[in-house]
Amino acid sequence: MELIKPGLGLLFWMTVTFSIVLWLLSKFAWKPILKSIREREDSINSALNAADDARKQMDALKSDNEKLLAEARKERDRMLKEAAELKDSIIAQAKKSADEEARRMISNANDAIEKAKIAAMNQLKSEVAELTVTLAEKILRKKMEDRSQQEAFVNENLKTITLN
Repeated sequence: MELIKPGLGLLFWMTVTFSIVLWLLSKFAWKPILKSIREREDSINSALNAADDARKQMDALKSDNEKLLAEARKERDRMLKEAAELKDSIIAQAKKSADEEARRMISNANDAIEKAKIAAMNQLKSEVAELTVTLAEKILRKKMEDRSQQEAFVNENLKTITLN
């Protein structure tokens, strides 16, 4: 039973020893322990604040990225629209140029045809006149024996004939 009921001397020395240990701990160990606990608490709080700031910055960056992406899409759409308009204008210009070139070629061909027609008519008139003169010469040779009479007769007749 002695273990269950300690003696008065044991209680005294236990109280004195506990008081000395408590005083030593409070004098030398308690302040550094509390200081390290406060430092740990402060570092945890600063880490939490830094994490919160980082999260806010990430949200801001995400928002900025979304804005930039939206602007990039708008710019892409604008560029595609401009490219389509440029393509359409180039095609329209090419069609217009081709139409003008075709009209010019047709006009040139018509002019060439007209000139060839006039040249052919002139050549035909010359050949008809030559054949006429040859035929007239053959006819008149029988009637007119003198060459100078024949030429005068032909020239006189040519003056009266009008060519179209």
